[in-house]
Amino acid sequence: MKFLRNLFTPLTTIDNKTFSILVVLNVIIALVLWQVFAAGGLIPTPVKIGEAVVRIMTSAGFYDNFFISLSLTLKGMGYSIVIALVICYLSLIPMFNPFAKFVIKCRYLTLTGLIFLFTLLTSNGHNLKMSLLIFGIVPFFVTSFLSIIDSINDQEYELCKTLRMNNWQTLLEVVIIGKLDQVLEVMRQNFAIAWMMITMVEGLNMSEGGLGTMLIKSNKYIDLGSVFAVLLIILGIGVFFDFLLKQLRGWLFPYTKLQVRK
Repeated sequence: MKFLRNLFTPLTTIDNKTFSILVVLNVIIALVLWQVFAAGGLIPTPVKIGEAVVRIMTSAGFYDNFFISLSLTLKGMGYSIVIALVICYLSLIPMFNPFAKFVIKCRYLTLTGLIFLFTLLTSNGHNLKMSLLIFGIVPFFVTSFLSIIDSINDQEYELCKTLRMNNWQTLLEVVIIGKLDQVLEVMRQNFAIAWMMITMVEGLNMSEGGLGTMLIKSNKYIDLGSVFAVLLIILGIGVFFDFLLKQLRGWLFPYTKLQVRK
């Protein structure tokens, strides 16, 4: 009884084994309810979606489309990271701080009204997708990393002063090198945004293919089983890369594991 009471009590910690059991139990309950209430309706059942997932993943063109979407996402992330880091580091120079603040506000801009402008500025469909992806990611990356910079304790800067470091050396040691592990964490958070946006930008130009193209074609023919299957595949890939980036951060910066240990 105490065990069950702890499961429904706020601010109670549980071990990893119990958490895994709860995850499996919740998934089973959700699938059973979905199967029961979706049977005979418009929404496909988990069984039909599972069959569609197997069919799509064993099709000839799936892996081509997958690697097209993945390469576009990683390329966009790479450019976005470089651009955002330059903006963040320059924001510590008073001359460039207003520009960084403006970039942060750009996260409220919708891409829908800017597609025509980016179409005029780019030479082909690939560059259009890349530019929209970068424009969508950079403001969120800058927002996240600037909040990390703002949270740096003043004692870290004062320590550098006692070591007779100048302002540029302090910037290098405290912000650039000292917060390098946080860059990977921000990358992990923003990969989710990029991966979510990939289907939208691929829908603007379907000549190259991609998972977004598969999703739009399934929507066009109202093949809801395939639509849900592609969405499930996209979700699974996103979760996998989230886990991969988390492990990479722990491998490159082992001390970060000590910060989250309870």
